[in-house]
Amino acid sequence: MKLEVVEKYDSIIQHSDLVSRDLSWLRFNERVLDQSKKSHRSVFEKLKFLAITASNLDEFFMIRVGSLYNYLDYDKERVDYSGLREEPFKAKLMNDSHIFHDAQHEHFTQTIMPELQEQGVVLCNTSKLTDKEQEKVQDYFLKAIYPMLTPMVYDGYRTFPILMNKLLVFGVVTTSPGDRQDMRKMSFVQIPANIPRFFEIEREDSLLLIPIEEVIRENIVSLFRNVEIEGISLFRITRNGDFTLEESEDMDANFLEEVKRKLMERKSGRVVKIEIEEGYSKWMMNSLLERWNLKMDSVFLIKRESLLDFTGLWQIVGNKKFRERLPHIPDPVKPLSYQDEGVADIFDVLKEKDILLHHPYNNIDSILDLIEKASEDPDVMAIKMTIYRLAKESRITKALLKAAENGKHVSVLFEVKARFDEENNIREAKKLQKAGCFVIYGISHLKTHTKLLLIVKRDGGEITRYVHLGSGNYNEDTARLYTDIGLMTTNETLANDVSEFFNVITGHSMPSQYQNLITAPRDMRNQLIEYIEKEAENARNGLPSGVFIKVNSLEDSEMIYALYRASQSGVTIKLIVRGICCIRPGRIGLSENIEVLSIVGDFLEHSRIYYFHNNGDTRTYAGSADMMVRSFDKRLEALFKVESPLLEKQLMNILAYNLKDNVNAYVMQEDGTYLAKHPVGDEPEFNVHREFFNLDADNVFQVKLVD
Repeated sequence: MKLEVVEKYDSIIQHSDLVSRDLSWLRFNERVLDQSKKSHRSVFEKLKFLAITASNLDEFFMIRVGSLYNYLDYDKERVDYSGLREEPFKAKLMNDSHIFHDAQHEHFTQTIMPELQEQGVVLCNTSKLTDKEQEKVQDYFLKAIYPMLTPMVYDGYRTFPILMNKLLVFGVVTTSPGDRQDMRKMSFVQIPANIPRFFEIEREDSLLLIPIEEVIRENIVSLFRNVEIEGISLFRITRNGDFTLEESEDMDANFLEEVKRKLMERKSGRVVKIEIEEGYSKWMMNSLLERWNLKMDSVFLIKRESLLDFTGLWQIVGNKKFRERLPHIPDPVKPLSYQDEGVADIFDVLKEKDILLHHPYNNIDSILDLIEKASEDPDVMAIKMTIYRLAKESRITKALLKAAENGKHVSVLFEVKARFDEENNIREAKKLQKAGCFVIYGISHLKTHTKLLLIVKRDGGEITRYVHLGSGNYNEDTARLYTDIGLMTTNETLANDVSEFFNVITGHSMPSQYQNLITAPRDMRNQLIEYIEKEAENARNGLPSGVFIKVNSLEDSEMIYALYRASQSGVTIKLIVRGICCIRPGRIGLSENIEVLSIVGDFLEHSRIYYFHNNGDTRTYAGSADMMVRSFDKRLEALFKVESPLLEKQLMNILAYNLKDNVNAYVMQEDGTYLAKHPVGDEPEFNVHREFFNLDADNVFQVKLVD
């Protein structure tokens, strides 16, 4: 894109009071890439973060760029927060995406590959191998790869093949001997996803990794006998994965089929991106661009010395040989409110006090043990829960199946619209349904994103309800990597709220007013804005005030303008937003009192905490909801109030520790860019992803957010 056009777009963008959601997302992925550049990290950690940026970028193009094409392809109007219309915004987005793409590959070739060689790991093609090693590769090709390859020709007699999303593909241009040049044909050879990305050869002092595409390239002539190969081009496409489920009047009959149909459409969705090696066939490229209705700004060029598709790097990161070269994560510690974890009976403890869990610093086993024990306990009458994402070999599913076998009432809302987990959730939900559980496959036009568990148990002559509310999924795999909050309680007020909420989502009921829950889509936005406006009123009256919020994303414009008004009234506002952030902090006359921090490091920040000072009568909530339009209008969400003094102080301390971090923190600037935060002078390093393993109750009780 021409420089003067870029400058024109940038001027419009900076004039807006809001930061573009999609441009902000690219800034987030830049922070992830920056983690791959940290000098203190081993090359295997750097590989991990580079692979994450690649997975992130794939999803970004499938969903966000895919969504943009839904407007472009159907001539629908859209004005981005940046102030740009559809075509100019696409031009800006592609320009910034190319800059990021180039930064990824420069980092890989200039830093990571040399560091890998220093560690005895060499990426190479077959020409670097000895004769004996080449024989080994050739044998592997003939026995394991060749039988799986299928050349698919496209000509006047055969339809254009459906090329799969995110697979490596060889495009081969051929002619028959004696044919005119205009008789060229295109053939495609997809590399199946179940073939390992690298063929490994161990030498005494090194490990050679031969990309599988190099093995196939060396032998591709065996698939095209007695024809002339004019060009071989390695490429990869990304398809639109953004779909919206339409409401159906007959949900029982149609809903699952609608989900399945949309999943099939995702496999053949419109192409939004082409990554291709340099030296490609221009004739083939022109044909592909015409067929897929794309321009050259959707084509991302890969140099031969680099690698197409960095998600393949997970094979190196996951290699057992390098396990010891990844950072050691300390073992989980006992929750401050549950020091007798693993010894005392969890049911007895919860009748006496609430327990706050902070993952991964505290183990998710407390929740899993609660569900597993409930499935076996003869006094447990019912288990109800919402499920958004599960581990592949989930202890949750097994426990619920056991509960159903033991004659307990089990109700589960399985959100089958959880993006990219749809098929796994449908499969797990059907297992439960066959076992006699009452299963709901989500709610038509709303995603059920809230995380709730309710266990009903006879205790002598009484009934006790055991409740868990959280910010994260009931997934024992991601609980080791995501920071999340969970509250376990028998508090009657919260138990009543949760029971009422389950009645709403599993039956036909209109909720009454909840006491300690704030729920979406009905109340959440208005309730949070009301709390913000109360802080603004207190500030105008000279009373102490403060808003401290930690979320994954901040995008809802009504919330943003409420925070702007509070800032202008003198309220101190500190926001910890890991990813997308559409607010502009520190703009004169608009948001001088707003600070935004992003934490990106060893763990993925996933917890959501909302703290309002309220002149000392604090309001502190945690839960599943970000400050996004989809969270407030298109999802079933819940935030739960934490009232126990110790537990509330713990949440306040999480906010305080995040604000203190100077290792993983990035400070958002008024123009939407970010600067890494570093220790100042003799200030020691403070890394939240380590400090929470050393938490002390005395320090927690002393925390203050507002003086």
